[in-house]
Amino acid sequence: MQLAEIAAASDDIGATSSRTAKVGLVAAALRRVDPDEISVVVTWLSGELPQRQIGVGWAGLRDLPPPAGDATLTVAAVHAMLTEIKDIAGKGSKGRRAQRVLDLFAAATETEQQFLRRLLSGELRQGALAGVMADAVAKAAGLPAAAVRRAAMLAGDLSAVAVSAITDGDIGRFTLRVGRPVSPMLAQTATGVAEALDKLDGEAAFETKLDGARVQIHRAGDRVTIYTRTLDDVTERLPEVVDAALALPVTDLIADAEAIALRPDGRPHRFQVTASRFGSRSAAARAEPLSVFFFDLLHRDGVDLLDLPLTDRMAALDEVVPAAQRMQRLVTTDPAAAHAFLETTLAAGHEGVMAKAPRAPYEAGRRGSGWLKVKPVHTLDLVVLAVEWGSGRRTGTLSNIHLGARDPDTGEFVMLGKTFKGMTDEMLAWQTRRFTELAVEGTDGGVVRVRPEQVVEIAIDGVQASSRYPAGMALRFARVVRYRDDKPAAQADTVHTVRELFERSG
Repeated sequence: MQLAEIAAASDDIGATSSRTAKVGLVAAALRRVDPDEISVVVTWLSGELPQRQIGVGWAGLRDLPPPAGDATLTVAAVHAMLTEIKDIAGKGSKGRRAQRVLDLFAAATETEQQFLRRLLSGELRQGALAGVMADAVAKAAGLPAAAVRRAAMLAGDLSAVAVSAITDGDIGRFTLRVGRPVSPMLAQTATGVAEALDKLDGEAAFETKLDGARVQIHRAGDRVTIYTRTLDDVTERLPEVVDAALALPVTDLIADAEAIALRPDGRPHRFQVTASRFGSRSAAARAEPLSVFFFDLLHRDGVDLLDLPLTDRMAALDEVVPAAQRMQRLVTTDPAAAHAFLETTLAAGHEGVMAKAPRAPYEAGRRGSGWLKVKPVHTLDLVVLAVEWGSGRRTGTLSNIHLGARDPDTGEFVMLGKTFKGMTDEMLAWQTRRFTELAVEGTDGGVVRVRPEQVVEIAIDGVQASSRYPAGMALRFARVVRYRDDKPAAQADTVHTVRELFERSG
């Protein structure tokens, strides 16, 4: 298939705000794609690269050659060239990579150049997010959308599901399988335990919410694989978690757990201590051991559990995981008991509690209503859209960050405010390096626009009406809690969540 067809389809998709229209346009494009190119096109139109990162940032896309007059590039050829660029390494690799980028763009027409530039810079925000893409795959294949979404969640890879769905209509093979990561179930927010009980029909399983890193543990016999919430394999970096999984009296297992670095008194270290274990393979990084606490069981010895009620999954978990390695929990209908559990958790230095519906299944890949997070100070996971150069003692650093929430209907990010509060000197140095890498254009009055990739956890005192921002809302007293390198922008809080907070505040 010609790249020009995909570039034109991308323009059409971005030109409409109708979700139904987007689904129809994507489906029409997918029907025309050659079978061996479906996976690539699904990934591209989702705004991503199959190669993830190829070592080309905005700086490498500034000075491009004139566009070609004729459209000669194919999807397969471009995909192969991007893979080649990613694999360039060694002495002089930067220059050789830059030359191959120039070669690619020299062969592209103006429309193709615009598409490639937005794709490589992370700016291809046309509204074809995972939900739209899954529905488009279903429409193209003539399959129920719910079945395609479930297969994608269990496979952890929509592009692979798309290939099977469109070529032969068989997505039955995408079931829960040990060793293949599953999109994790996510939580919504509640302002307190009383509201959580009310939302969950009067009864909830309350669990300690640790300030650690979520992991998904797969065990097949003596082989253990550990994935992050973004489905990256981090097995080699977490030997303690591997040992904990191998010690359980099972043969096969898929479990949800939290890894965390604890002090000798059992209180948690700063999140950065835990996070450092995920970012390095060095022996020095292992100086601070990790503890692991299991909180859900999706599969055990040949039996899938994710469609069972939480109470059944908890019983199965209790049978195989020692109490010392299980997340503390309380199942209750009593608000006073729930509040006491929350206070005990906070006194131990932890974040808050999770409230879960006892009869809810495990909704892989969804931010379902069956799980709610309760924290004493309300926080939101937002995306940094731009950053300003600092002044005074912060001169020379990127300081004030512009915050946005994800709009799941359009795929865009809606700005809700700015903050420079809560930033340590160490954080300022880090974010200056990070946002320099993510910058997509030069400064405009001291403001640097960045690719919307970095998630930051923000504490707020509430949400107020505002005519300054497009959503009509603004954050009150926003301050930085921490940067969330463990969470992609697609899992950030939505503008709908922020609006719920705004409406509750009156």
